[in-house]
Amino acid sequence: MNTSEPAAPTSIPPELIADLHRLNPWWTDQPAARIPVTRRHLAAWVRRRLDVDIAPIVAVRGPRQVGKTTIQLQLIADLLGEGVLPTSILRTQFDELVSTDRLIDPILRIAYWFEENIATDRFNALDQQGHKAYLFLDEVQNLDNWSAQLKFLVDTVGVKVLVTGSSTLRIERGRDSLAGRIHTVEAGALSLTEIGRFRQLDHPDPFLPDNGLGHLLRKEFWQELAEHGRSHSGFRDQAFRHFSDRGGYPIAHNRAEVDWSLLADQLNETVIQRVIQHDLRLGNRGRRRDAFLLEELFRLACRYAGLTPSYDLLADEARLSMGADVGRQRVANYLRFLADTMLLHLIPPLELRLKRRRGSPKLCLVDHGLRASWLQEQIPLAPEALAASPELSTMAGHIAESTLGATASGIPGLGIAHQPERGLDREVDFVFTVGDRRLPVEVKYQRRIDPVRDTLGIRSFVEKAANRAPFGLLITQTDTPTEDAPHVVSMPLSTFMLLA
Repeated sequence: MNTSEPAAPTSIPPELIADLHRLNPWWTDQPAARIPVTRRHLAAWVRRRLDVDIAPIVAVRGPRQVGKTTIQLQLIADLLGEGVLPTSILRTQFDELVSTDRLIDPILRIAYWFEENIATDRFNALDQQGHKAYLFLDEVQNLDNWSAQLKFLVDTVGVKVLVTGSSTLRIERGRDSLAGRIHTVEAGALSLTEIGRFRQLDHPDPFLPDNGLGHLLRKEFWQELAEHGRSHSGFRDQAFRHFSDRGGYPIAHNRAEVDWSLLADQLNETVIQRVIQHDLRLGNRGRRRDAFLLEELFRLACRYAGLTPSYDLLADEARLSMGADVGRQRVANYLRFLADTMLLHLIPPLELRLKRRRGSPKLCLVDHGLRASWLQEQIPLAPEALAASPELSTMAGHIAESTLGATASGIPGLGIAHQPERGLDREVDFVFTVGDRRLPVEVKYQRRIDPVRDTLGIRSFVEKAANRAPFGLLITQTDTPTEDAPHVVSMPLSTFMLLA
């Protein structure tokens, strides 16, 4: 080891050293725990960003249990298989190890200990030798100053860092202070093509290229996607039936043989209760948040999925249900807390010409499987299942809108809002924004489409020059051409979900 550099502080507790050895069995040529063979597309996207020297840090953010840790372990297995030195790979996690709690700057302390006691040389020496060290840090947002530590680390040594987190706000704050040093990847529920992988179906590749959003502004792109859906309708419809039945969490499809009621209990315990009882229970300065109110508001978000209930309405319903005084501002804050954990997306009202439009956010759950597990109520989305239960069509339409909002929210860099009806402006379910261009999107989740009535919101939006929208999207239940509407491209929700 090169000893010409000044030694960094490397003292960490013995129990933490033991934990690190257990987390990194490859240091001593011990077998690692078995990891799932099936991979999300996300694994390849993350690896591509690790391999290019654009930013030394890659951040993967997404809700709990969508596979972020699994992706870390799969990438580590790849690196080891490619001949990367086992002593050049460090993995640690910060959501379980209490042995890190009393460390000052735990990322730096652990990294320096690893450099001095495990790695074969200093980080910079390894970098010059072409053996750059890899640091995999799980649930890093739990550390108060994680971004400052990483900034100092990557500014002084040549390492590659992959961090994961289940808090969009904390990861976003870290990204702001790490400008130029970090690339963020969104991890949501499984796409249809990923469900195809997990179900071992013959599936197409994701339709949206991993190289920017310019495609979304071309009408031809969406027409090609609609045709792509029709040409792969056998796979699309089968995968969508699986999604309709169980949602998009990996466990629901990894364990397809397990009864849904057992999986629903597991989702409640490991996702919803974990977030409410652990991630969100402690607020600023150690003040405890009301877990009962968090549970009630998540229940209401499930009930109003795809809709825009006012904060006053939600506060009234919470008061009636809990028998306690609940104000609208507290409701707004607690909904933001839930959105921070990415259990749901709050789609804001559209702002134009620097004028803020007053209105409520649209509530879009990260996955309708959470709704089914929390409310113990399954609403099918597959057309044939809805045809057998027509009384569920209205609720299915709301959940379809929620699903589209969640899917679109996972497209990096895409602006997404909704336009409330006000004055001469008709309501538009969603408005996508790329640069200064906009794309209105209407969800009409019904078997029959009226090409005039059901496209009125889109056509009204397109006709307004200030909106800079040459065409719009009509999201339907089945393949329903709308040749009578030249400014509209229509496709089923299932085809839209083939984007990723």
